[in-house]
Amino acid sequence: MSKNFQNNKTKYIFVTGGVTSSVGKGITVASIGRLLKFRSKSISIIKLDPYLNVDPGTMSPYQHGEVFVTKDGGETDLDLGHYERFVDQELTKSSNITAGQIYLSLIHKERNGDFLGGTIQIVPHVTTEINKITGLAKESQADFIVVEVGGTVGDIEGLPFLEAIRQMRNDVGRDNVLYVHVTLVPEMSTTGEMKTKPTQHSVKELRTIGIQPDAIVFRSDKALDGELGDEVKRKISLFCDVSIDAVVHLPTVNNIYDIPIYMEEVGMGRIIENYLNVEPSEIDMVQWQKLIKTMKEPQESIKIAIVGKYVALPDSYMSVKESIIHASIPVKRTINIEWVNSEDIISGNVRSLLGDVNGIIVPGGFGERGIEGMIVTANFARENNIPYFGLCLGMQIMVIEFARNVLGFEGANSTEFDPQSEFPVIDMMPSQMNVDKKGGTMRLGEYRCNLLKNTKAGNSYLMDSVNERHRHRYELNNKFRNDFEQSGLIASGVSPDNSLVEICEIKSHLFMLGVQFHPEFRSRPNRPHPLFVEFIRSASTVYPEGKQPPLLKEV
Repeated sequence: MSKNFQNNKTKYIFVTGGVTSSVGKGITVASIGRLLKFRSKSISIIKLDPYLNVDPGTMSPYQHGEVFVTKDGGETDLDLGHYERFVDQELTKSSNITAGQIYLSLIHKERNGDFLGGTIQIVPHVTTEINKITGLAKESQADFIVVEVGGTVGDIEGLPFLEAIRQMRNDVGRDNVLYVHVTLVPEMSTTGEMKTKPTQHSVKELRTIGIQPDAIVFRSDKALDGELGDEVKRKISLFCDVSIDAVVHLPTVNNIYDIPIYMEEVGMGRIIENYLNVEPSEIDMVQWQKLIKTMKEPQESIKIAIVGKYVALPDSYMSVKESIIHASIPVKRTINIEWVNSEDIISGNVRSLLGDVNGIIVPGGFGERGIEGMIVTANFARENNIPYFGLCLGMQIMVIEFARNVLGFEGANSTEFDPQSEFPVIDMMPSQMNVDKKGGTMRLGEYRCNLLKNTKAGNSYLMDSVNERHRHRYELNNKFRNDFEQSGLIASGVSPDNSLVEICEIKSHLFMLGVQFHPEFRSRPNRPHPLFVEFIRSASTVYPEGKQPPLLKEV
């Protein structure tokens, strides 16, 4: 074992991106984390976001995709979802640091007199605050900390973060830091040539800041085999001053969970060990390989509709989409996702839009837009015995629809959408109403849920209680709870004190179940969430009108 590891010194891997945003840094970081897990190393992963928002919680999903919630209530970047799913490890709010958090912290300290009248500057004060990430290593004693720097090299707001990670090599020792740069190698449509010039300029910009990348991961939509791939690698190596053995090609793939195995095969694990002076470890990829093999086996396909208000950007529901994929593995189905804008749905067209689906998911969201289309969707699913899975807002929609059309509560609604509703079946609970500031009323992070036996929820979990992650402020109104129970909509999951309904379901329906929490945040490819599994299992038994069901295999 190397001297550094004998001294239990943490290694740092910093991943930057160039040429364009959305180049694949998040998946690269998640895959590097998986490579380290293959070697039984302990890891922490951090996302540094240069934007000035304190967190993504108040940002539009169209701006930033979904808000991923950690177990301790952190509203974080969606990349943390990729990290958790790939490394199968729960992260915390300290795993996502934004420029807004850094500046806010410094301003508070300056106002409190912590700097004794000194001038506050980007260097050293901002960079020192950023580099407190080293504290996470001391607390966790992780073998490796993998850090993604958000944005693109050259962005003005990202300069303090790049300066901070530049300083880290001197702070912790050259053998303890690896810089990985992810870039795009585009193809010219007119000639079919692969152009490395954008990568060269990106690395030039990075070197101007003082960082020489140790490894380059270059992205392209198509695989580059043989002489073409070798030529691209040679050019990048020559002009970017990076060893050709440390230039890795990462093409776009159909299944993102293939990437860790691919990166191992092309030598990324070896690069990490060599550059960080780590003694080679035994690699165990058996379970992950079995997982990928199962995913690639030919299966019967079913169609699942996701009916939401942000479907124009599927990243808004990233964890929902991935959870469906995870659940398809044990049920042995191929999932075709139909993205349906809830604003387009009315009672007159719902059958034409949703009549050929095997199951429906209504995910979370905030605000009134698209709500009536979701209610029509829930009504269609209930009356036609189509499996329906409501996530947070989707559960509230299910409750509103049931109140209107089964209980006969005309105009039943949530006070979020209609504060004057005669039947506020979804409302803030009294303890929340006492909080004047709306932002302080959110339930965020893990809360315990007790399960009712002999229900779909109880039979899915096969546990007495579970912890699930929340992000909402409205609840099922207990004033109407008896009305729902007597008419067949039961509370199958409740808070430990029985004051809050966490799960509700319709007893007579094949699968019509809503949860107040977000189960998608806890699903993993190797450990799919049990409620998603049961939903997909139920959807696999439903076939649209006029279509003969194939013979189903025992699963």
